[in-house]
Amino acid sequence: MGGHVDRIAEPWGGRTPYARGGTWPVRVDTYLADGLDQAAVQRWVQSASILHSDGDAMDVAVRDGRIVGVRGRAVDRVNHGRLGPKDLFGWQANASPDRLTRPLVREGGRLVESDWDTAMGRIAGRTRQLLEERGPGSIGFYTSGQLFLEEYYTLAVIARAGIGTHHLDGNTRLCTSTAAEALKESFGCDGQPGTYDDIDHADTIALFGHNIAETQPVQWMRVLDRLDGADPPRLVCVDPRPTRVARLADVHLAPRVGTNVALLNALLHEIVRTDRVDHAYVAAHTVGYEELARRVAGTTPEWAARICDVPAARIREAAEVLGTAARLLSTVLQGVYQSHQATAAAVQINNLHLLRGMLGRPGAGVLQMNGQPTAQNTRECGADGDLPGFRNWQNDQHVADLARVWNVDPSAIPHHGPPTHAMQMFRYAEQGTVRMLWISGTNPAVSLPELRRIRSVLAQDRLFVVVQDLFLTETARLADVVLPAATWGEKTGTFTNADRTVHLSDKAVDPPGEARADLDVFLDYAARMDFRDKDGGPLVDWHDPESAFEAWKRCSAGRPCDYTGITYEGLRGGSGIQWPCHTGAPRGTPRLYTDGVTWAAPDVCETYGKDLVTGAATEAVEYRALNPDGKAMLKAADYLPPHEEPDERYPFQLTTGRTLYHFHTRTKTGRAPQLDGAAPDVWVEASAADAAAHGLAEGDLVQVATARGALRGRLRITGIRPGLLFVPFHYGYWDTPSGQGPAEGVPGRAANEATVTDWDPVSKQPLFKTAAAALTLVERGDGTAAPAPTTTASAPVDGAPGTAPRARTTVGGPSAYVTESGPLPWDEYGGDRA
Repeated sequence: MGGHVDRIAEPWGGRTPYARGGTWPVRVDTYLADGLDQAAVQRWVQSASILHSDGDAMDVAVRDGRIVGVRGRAVDRVNHGRLGPKDLFGWQANASPDRLTRPLVREGGRLVESDWDTAMGRIAGRTRQLLEERGPGSIGFYTSGQLFLEEYYTLAVIARAGIGTHHLDGNTRLCTSTAAEALKESFGCDGQPGTYDDIDHADTIALFGHNIAETQPVQWMRVLDRLDGADPPRLVCVDPRPTRVARLADVHLAPRVGTNVALLNALLHEIVRTDRVDHAYVAAHTVGYEELARRVAGTTPEWAARICDVPAARIREAAEVLGTAARLLSTVLQGVYQSHQATAAAVQINNLHLLRGMLGRPGAGVLQMNGQPTAQNTRECGADGDLPGFRNWQNDQHVADLARVWNVDPSAIPHHGPPTHAMQMFRYAEQGTVRMLWISGTNPAVSLPELRRIRSVLAQDRLFVVVQDLFLTETARLADVVLPAATWGEKTGTFTNADRTVHLSDKAVDPPGEARADLDVFLDYAARMDFRDKDGGPLVDWHDPESAFEAWKRCSAGRPCDYTGITYEGLRGGSGIQWPCHTGAPRGTPRLYTDGVTWAAPDVCETYGKDLVTGAATEAVEYRALNPDGKAMLKAADYLPPHEEPDERYPFQLTTGRTLYHFHTRTKTGRAPQLDGAAPDVWVEASAADAAAHGLAEGDLVQVATARGALRGRLRITGIRPGLLFVPFHYGYWDTPSGQGPAEGVPGRAANEATVTDWDPVSKQPLFKTAAAALTLVERGDGTAAPAPTTTASAPVDGAPGTAPRARTTVGGPSAYVTESGPLPWDEYGGDRA
């Protein structure tokens, strides 16, 4: 396995150094269970990772009809054979003994086993009843970032043209909606400008709220190999926690959470002040420079330092590195997307690249990253609140074109207002407007904010809940019908990673029992509902993954995400292919915007934009006046303070995030022994200054409380900035005795017991990073009771207001991660901001 390296203790494996402009050397990582060697494998089946957005290509090992391991695909451009810990071990969840194998229906208040005809009959019957009595607005669909493209597209056609509802969104609303919105605001259309290959060419890499070491571990291996090679890149890291990335950075900025816009405006101020602007590029390819320059004229490093608690000198140092880069690559993730002024902040990072002309060439690009493996597909297929093919719901010609593809009347596609985002959908369910909610491949009873409220919504008698999943999750336990789904390795389909690379995942083994592929479930539903096009033919006229893919290609033709040059056969045997891929780019497209911006013109753009403060949609006439030639838009944003600030009762800020070893609510990774053993339970991370000031010690049981709820976990002391608490969001209740949430008034273990129901006005992405919280000692680490449950206040940062913790500060402590190589330090592998 990767040279017999313990990939829990050493998650990134060994180094294969290479120089800038070189080719990343191949290294094939392999893990086989049961002491098997490769000679014992009967078949290798092509696939890619389903446990993060990297798109690591792999082959699945099959023996006697079972998955017995994986190996990296050496020929693939994304990973060159490397696999991360979740890739290597996560597949074991497929064979978990508690997989759902038969449909369940609610009888007498209990879920009981049933058959597919009964379960689907109930769903179709309730659908018809609601359409007749309350109309299409009474039905909502909430899907995942882990299904396949063919499944999202089928669901989008059913929801939009079959049911006719506005209410279709994915849990990608929680992780990638700001990425999409920021790209649309700057470039008029979604689509990742950069590529992972830019790591090979960049002389500077800036990571904004993105702990790539834990969220995209294989691409971090790529960065590490560059750092060990000749001509290593300079690193700039913006993160309030002392992550692995932060400790290797040339400049680490640890701002107060919720102040990203202030920090970024100060960086832009310095770029303009020192005239590191590519004026020729700006003049040729952008609009809005004068307004942006005017708005950042007063946002000096000294001004930002007072807001962000980052020294002004450090901000200048970062701006110098960014401003002198010849080839700058920036990556962005949840530390921006799930924080205050999310879209406004992400747009300022786009502005940095536009000002410096750092787009469209090797090493010069921006990656507005995704959090999930198929998040990109929800955006392309219209399963995330947009129209399929990056069409503009405000543009009647775009709606008419989509109606042509589907052979329906344009009036059959709801477009009189913006599609409903997930948080609003759950609010409609709470209010009683939405009466049926079909949840596929996600677990909102753990992943959404303010969980007590979410549980109460899902438990309503008037709300008919359908859950389609692998396990009896916390959400499934509240459902009226539960459908057993097949998963990765048990079905065929395509999915697209964060740098637009399309991979094919072939079926390797049969699903357990009566579990069905999500596509088959949606096709069954469409047939039972007898959805028809305007000529009386079937609305959904495909029958398997490949025919669904061909239908999607017709929808994508001529759009920015054009798939018409991609086939299943072309995806087999070699590497993934980056869209757009068509007759003009038969091998795919590594980078967008190599010669200016191509999809921002008023007649073709995906959006006319929104106000970055209010989220109000810009009208077509206004957009045409501001940007008649379809250039990139430099959009300024003033800093506003977070909606919820610490006070005497709740003196800390609470941020949540991932760990390297888990994905989402642990329904898969928690069932993989190595991953579960590496991070078995929730914890609370606090600074050494705060712990010392209030007599807290490593391993103490503490309680984190906000105005919404509370959770408990063991304390970890790290170099996180003082005044901030971190809790990983993965830990729910399926593996607890109740299998559900805590009793009324009892603290839980899920981070989202405490997070706030609030979202970014532009992207509608929930804010998981800025809640005000209190920290209380419950029990000493040795099991003795706390003297008194006294709320602790935050210690001053570095002992004085207005200053920041020292960069690269590391405070060690004992670890629960015991591996073949011994314990790991908390603050290195404990979790990240994303």
